[in-house]
Amino acid sequence: MEGRPLFGESEKALAEEEISALATALLDRLEQLAKEMAERIRAGSRDLQYDVVSEEELEEACRTHIGNALQALSGRVPADTETAARIGRRRALQHVPLPTVMTAYRIGVKYLWEVVVAEAATTPSVGSDGLVAVATAMSELQDSITGAMVSGYHEAVARRLLDSEHERSAVVEALLQGSSMDADAVWSAAEVLGVPRNGPFTVVAAEVPQLGRQALPEAPALLNRRGIRSSWRLRPDLQLGIVYLRTPRDLDELVDVLRHHARQRIGVSPSYDDLCRTGDALRFARVAMRGGDAESRTVTVFDDSPVAVASAGAPDVMARVATNVLGPIEDLPAEEREVLLDTLDAWFGCGGSADEAAKRLYVHPNTVRARLRRIAERTGRSVADPRGIAELTLALRAVRQSPDPPSWERTGTTETTDA
Repeated sequence: MEGRPLFGESEKALAEEEISALATALLDRLEQLAKEMAERIRAGSRDLQYDVVSEEELEEACRTHIGNALQALSGRVPADTETAARIGRRRALQHVPLPTVMTAYRIGVKYLWEVVVAEAATTPSVGSDGLVAVATAMSELQDSITGAMVSGYHEAVARRLLDSEHERSAVVEALLQGSSMDADAVWSAAEVLGVPRNGPFTVVAAEVPQLGRQALPEAPALLNRRGIRSSWRLRPDLQLGIVYLRTPRDLDELVDVLRHHARQRIGVSPSYDDLCRTGDALRFARVAMRGGDAESRTVTVFDDSPVAVASAGAPDVMARVATNVLGPIEDLPAEEREVLLDTLDAWFGCGGSADEAAKRLYVHPNTVRARLRRIAERTGRSVADPRGIAELTLALRAVRQSPDPPSWERTGTTETTDA
């Protein structure tokens, strides 16, 4: 794109008489000025990672900028900002840091101003007013050109990041699908993800709040701040992540982040060392996720929750277990049924302490004991019997893990719970 002319109507006469003559004189020395500016920039940015730009390329950029600037100062053409945008995009692709490019531009502008002042000193026709006008014009010119360069730079960075993210997403999906990879492909995958070839790694599976919506939009950035590298993939029903566990403490840090930002159930797989086993780890992560209570924000770590993952590992089998064990309780009115199940859940959660469960439920401990007896009467499983506890635990987990209660069989009578 092209910017507006540097001079308004009131300034044209001055520009034609003084500035145009000055700019024209300098245009005759364009090759020399380009070489000198390139040398100045090279010397001034020697420690600023500018060495990736070749001497020929830098000199050509200086020649282009000086030529455009002097022609704009002469009033012949508007300032050409597209060239600056193109150079900004080029520097971004060369991975030159933006502050380094800005430093080079400042050095170049300073050099050009020094040249203009020196030339004005040898040109009697350029007075102090003309020099002020030149300074004003150069300031406007610098703003427009630098702004265009920065815009071009950011545009290229955004495109590069998008391309990189697409590449990372494709690699993550291939690993999660358990795609067959030879050694070279696995090395390439590790390089794209920025992780070592060997772990340990873990897979995170998180239910999404809505179709296509991220479950953990902030977690990747928060993990990165803690020095934990991760790569993520969004599927219609799940957000999946591959996390590199550099130290044993990283797993605790990961779980802490997940628990603070969970929107729905999240599962964390066992750790594994070979990226080729990512597909297997995903299966474990999904089982762990299903091990949490439905419609909750539970973070279930596979290795830390054997009962939860065991009951989630075979949903159809566990639905039948729930039918056989807790079916008689289903015959009670909904409110009474939930009271008994909540009491059983609280009792398990409090390590089998009626006193602690009573505090959690805001009832008397004797009420908890009465409800547990009620459960034993209806199910035939006593919480004083280890086998009964195991069966009740698995059946309750199956109920809690399903968003829809199992299709329990009715057993006949409807009774009331304790008062």
